[in-house]
Amino acid sequence: MAQIVSLAEAVSRAVRDGDTVAMEGFTHLIPFAAGHEVIRQRRRELTLIRMTPDLIYDQLIGAGCARKLIFSWGGNPGVGSLHRFRDAVEHGWPAPLEIEEHSHAGMANRYAAGAAGLPFAVLRGYNGTGLVTQTESIKQVTCPFTGEQLTAVSAVNPDVAIIHAQRADRAGNVQLWGITGVQKEAVLSARRSIVTVEEVVASLDPRPNAVVLPSWTVSYVAHVPNGAHPSYALDYTVRDNGYYVAWDAIARDRDTFGRWLDEQIYEVSAGSPA
Repeated sequence: MAQIVSLAEAVSRAVRDGDTVAMEGFTHLIPFAAGHEVIRQRRRELTLIRMTPDLIYDQLIGAGCARKLIFSWGGNPGVGSLHRFRDAVEHGWPAPLEIEEHSHAGMANRYAAGAAGLPFAVLRGYNGTGLVTQTESIKQVTCPFTGEQLTAVSAVNPDVAIIHAQRADRAGNVQLWGITGVQKEAVLSARRSIVTVEEVVASLDPRPNAVVLPSWTVSYVAHVPNGAHPSYALDYTVRDNGYYVAWDAIARDRDTFGRWLDEQIYEVSAGSPA
């Protein structure tokens, strides 16, 4: 059953050096506060998984937390490149970064397979790309019924999945709605999980199209209002577009990024929006 703890305690208990960590949330409900706490606790040698690594992984990579990134698209949405990501790949700063690239469909299927307890998923993607020959987690297979050439992708089973949600009840059941991406599948595929929430309530009200993660699927819940900033939580907070624009200049220069890291992460307590 989920334990309701502080964010610092959740990260301390769940995230270990060398872990494979998935932080999911597509445009919406991105777990920035939790990512900042991982940086603050100086976790190292992480394999980071995310369908769309944007600012949150640029920050983790620049802080030296990552050794590998598994992803399907990377960039600062609507602005441009991820400069800390690019610096790590091109120049090995602050540490060399291994990358494993997939399509969106491939990553979604990998999460779905992991959540279902299957070793792999099958889809019609990747044909005609060079990824099949370059990536160990992608294999061509023949359908035993039709003879069609298909693509198999290995399941994703992170050590830790981290997401943000609108609310949880006092028993640790989690509820999220709006653009939900693959958060459910990430949690169900992982060995451990952390969910930060906007509020903890006595009970969850029924809500059309909401996703509910039962308490027994979640390891830790932490009450972190505005924990998705600068992304947003539908019905609670709005997207901080100016932050995304400002990040381009902050991340472009190593020294400027270092000052941001000191002032906004290491000198700030857990759960405070950076």
